[in-house]
Amino acid sequence: MNFDEANGYLLSLGNEVEAMKLGLENIRTLLTALGEPHKNYLKVQVAGTNGKGSVCAFLDSICGEAGIRRGLYTSPHLVSITERIKIDGDDISESDFARLATLVRETSERLLAEGKLTYTPTFFEQVTAIALSAFAEAKVELAILETGLGGRLDATTAANAEIAAITRIGLDHQEYLGDTIEEIAAEKAAIIREQTEAVLIGRQSPTVMNVLRDVIGEAHRRGVFVRETAVVFDESALGMPLRSLVGDLSLRGAHQVENAEVSILVADALRTYFSIRDQDISAGLRSAIHPGRLEYQDNFLLDGAHNVAGAEALAAYLDEFVDKPITMIFGAMKEKDISKIAKILWPRAERVILTRPANTRALSPDGLLAQAPASIDRSKVVETENVADALEKAREVTPAGGMILVTGSLYLVGEVKKLFNN
Repeated sequence: MNFDEANGYLLSLGNEVEAMKLGLENIRTLLTALGEPHKNYLKVQVAGTNGKGSVCAFLDSICGEAGIRRGLYTSPHLVSITERIKIDGDDISESDFARLATLVRETSERLLAEGKLTYTPTFFEQVTAIALSAFAEAKVELAILETGLGGRLDATTAANAEIAAITRIGLDHQEYLGDTIEEIAAEKAAIIREQTEAVLIGRQSPTVMNVLRDVIGEAHRRGVFVRETAVVFDESALGMPLRSLVGDLSLRGAHQVENAEVSILVADALRTYFSIRDQDISAGLRSAIHPGRLEYQDNFLLDGAHNVAGAEALAAYLDEFVDKPITMIFGAMKEKDISKIAKILWPRAERVILTRPANTRALSPDGLLAQAPASIDRSKVVETENVADALEKAREVTPAGGMILVTGSLYLVGEVKKLFNN
């Protein structure tokens, strides 16, 4: 397959969330047939509800400053699927992606024909296998893996990471992970497994920490190195003043402080394996890039806030740093808590333009408006057919000196970026 054919084939497997099959048996069988590529390097797996992508970006930047040959696997992508797989900071090439996608597809089809797989590996399983194979082929020393959804049964967990990090846990994807914060926390904490050598825990609510205590206690009994940000940074145990390091983080928003904390914890744990200096950590925190999160392009601000915690972080940033009229382009997936997100974000805009990203999970503008709280002023809400129409309308109604905020979904942000590129 060439790149377009590979991309088309993977998309034909169905939406990566709707067609997802939580479980590890299939991906483990596939990885074994591919020669167990994940056994060729050290691995860090990052799970959580919010912040895991930022932690991965910070950590990748820190390791780059330290001269560590590393791979980074994240999701979703914004413009090209190649963004999900980075080697030493660069996206995998289209030719390498296509070649490895062909290998993974052919291996999957052979295993299925031999009755060794119960179903065709999903989009996310196959892309995970492509990433792990690419890292082995590139002879990376370290792979940084962002968990796709949950933790216990996510495909990235089959890599058996030696280091586990858990960012702030909140309510999201309840239809897959459980209805309560306790159930979701248990799912995410399950990335801590027998192979785990170090566990780093970010700031958590008391309710979540109560759930994590049992997992952390068992890890302690197995001799696993465990640190929590609430303990470490209150005591300045790392010997480096946090505030001096995060004074000018490259990623915007006060919420990035806690993501930086987790990144520092992981970097400190990695000192067991690599030479990482304090100045590497500081420089990495100041140079990390994470597209689609409080990202400016001209008079546009792009932020993929897609749950309540993300909306609160975005609102805090707007309140502190934005003093100009805001036109908001908003789109979201159907399983999200639209009522709470709308209540947080929509009042901060002069005009709210609703749209539907080209994703089977996306809600229609009518569906979004139907879920908005009664307190929302409907007179400032405009519905559009598609994202291109929403952009045109936003440019038309935004006054000189105003800002256009694109938010509610990373898929929406990605579609807007594609339109910018075109």
